[in-house]
Amino acid sequence: MASKKISIVLSDVDGTLVDGKKRITERAKAAIQQLSDAGIRFSVASSRPPRGMKMIADQITLSAPMAALNGGMVVDPGTMKVLNQHTLDDETARSVIERVDGYGLDVWVYAGVNWYLRNLNGPHREEEESIVRFAPTEVKDFESALNEGVAKVLGVSDDFDLVARVEKAIQDEFQNCSCARSRDQARDCEPRVCAARSYPFYLDVTHPNANKGAVVETLSELLQIPAAEFATIGDMPNDVLMFRKSGYSIAMGQANADVKKSATAVTAEMDDEGFAKAIENLARKSREPKRS
Repeated sequence: MASKKISIVLSDVDGTLVDGKKRITERAKAAIQQLSDAGIRFSVASSRPPRGMKMIADQITLSAPMAALNGGMVVDPGTMKVLNQHTLDDETARSVIERVDGYGLDVWVYAGVNWYLRNLNGPHREEEESIVRFAPTEVKDFESALNEGVAKVLGVSDDFDLVARVEKAIQDEFQNCSCARSRDQARDCEPRVCAARSYPFYLDVTHPNANKGAVVETLSELLQIPAAEFATIGDMPNDVLMFRKSGYSIAMGQANADVKKSATAVTAEMDDEGFAKAIENLARKSREPKRS
């Protein structure tokens, strides 16, 4: 369990804060209140678009800005005002769309508050629509999205091995180095994108500064809280980026072995109240007297 001071908990949403039925359980809500009572802030970082995160802000109290689109947008949870955003440059966005499509993945594009796709009958569209609670716009091409400024290109396929291969290919072509780099290294390493899987069937491609590791850095600056005082919790490879930046990290029980190895601790699975159990432990430990 964490022995260092924790001032804020930053949580992934799907597979972490919400259970397999996309619900925030009553125990999870109570655990978040325990954090608040202990003087610890709470917020979320997700691959969901901002409109798809409103239901989170409506159900629980977020005491810090929340990050949508893997950090592509940082928004105020009360007003949904955009506080910070990163979009792909036009040339890069066009090239990524072309590559992801060329590898045989369905392409979804998020720009502004909108979600664009070319095939309403593609895999996971209905599921995604039920989660984010707004409908996509079907288009023949992505020119309107490009004109708005692309925050995320999403590649979708139920061929999990293919998604993993495309992730590696996009990283090799457009990143050239880890998107989890520190800002001090930015002058020596200029990737054009950050590419990481948010689900086995979803490949998220965003601006290099739109990743969950950068969310920790951004919130650290906004809130004047050292990154060492962040605790992070998640279940997917894109969550490892925030694990590396925070002082303490927790992997969900259903996470793969690599994600678990990257975390400080491992909790139970999402449908065994893994989130609530981890948060309860953090709140309890924060109230224990510190040894001199």
